[in-house]
Amino acid sequence: MSSSGTTPTNSAQALTILSIGASRNIGYYASLKFLQGGATVTFLLRNPSVFDNDTSIQPYVSSGHARLIKGDALVKDDVARAWAEAGRDRPQGVDYLLFTVGGTPKFVLSKGFTISPPNLVTVSLINALSTLPPSAPQPKIITISSTGLTPTSHSSLPILLKPLYGYFLIGPHADKLGGERVLHHCTSGWSWNSASSGEPAEGILPSEWEKTEGLPKESSLSGVVVIRPSLLTDGECLGDAYDTAIKQGKGGKKAKKPYKVSAEKELGGYTVSRKDVAHFVLDLVLNRWAEFENKIVNISY
Repeated sequence: MSSSGTTPTNSAQALTILSIGASRNIGYYASLKFLQGGATVTFLLRNPSVFDNDTSIQPYVSSGHARLIKGDALVKDDVARAWAEAGRDRPQGVDYLLFTVGGTPKFVLSKGFTISPPNLVTVSLINALSTLPPSAPQPKIITISSTGLTPTSHSSLPILLKPLYGYFLIGPHADKLGGERVLHHCTSGWSWNSASSGEPAEGILPSEWEKTEGLPKESSLSGVVVIRPSLLTDGECLGDAYDTAIKQGKGGKKAKKPYKVSAEKELGGYTVSRKDVAHFVLDLVLNRWAEFENKIVNISY
């Protein structure tokens, strides 16, 4: 095991993962890392052709380790099909749901960045949770959210980022807040404090969403991790470089970690790369699940 906690890539063997929202960015990078480690990953994709010319993914499609399902996370039946395909011929069922849905924001001068529909993340997550396979054990759930969503989290942002989060990203973040609200309702031991966390904007949560058919009952879920990254960048994966240096005997125990993670406090950082969040997702699953299970984890440089 390396000092960063990442084990050799073959340690992901036998894992079965359903990846929703992984055509690009964090979901893509994390799914590729799992595939490289021997896992089987089922992708729910509106356009499976997105991988037609992807030389990194195609060998795993050919081997059957990457399964591409055409469907839309906004369509409940499509999500149910993805669960069924991911668990096909797998006696243990699906091990992890990696939920990284996020729209492509468009900039509108009067509204900042917007996504369509405005509750894409929230509705897609409700669909994923309300179609969870009934077989035991229940799949573990990893979702990507963001820092700065709640009043408490926003107050911990660097002062230069507060205008960006408070205006330009208010639409996408309202949607992510809706997703967190749903998870807090369903997850055991979690409660929602409207004073410190706020409430999703009108129209984000569907009417009577708590009564959605199949949605886990209040406080019935376990095995959930929400990851809140700082402002995301397209930078390189410092975690991979760190792991390589440690393998080569460079740096030793005092080597500076590539990024910070905390479930105890807001980190107040500026940025983190999508590739480093993916690096942490792999580390979380392989080495640190017991440390962070049923927690909200902040990650930043």
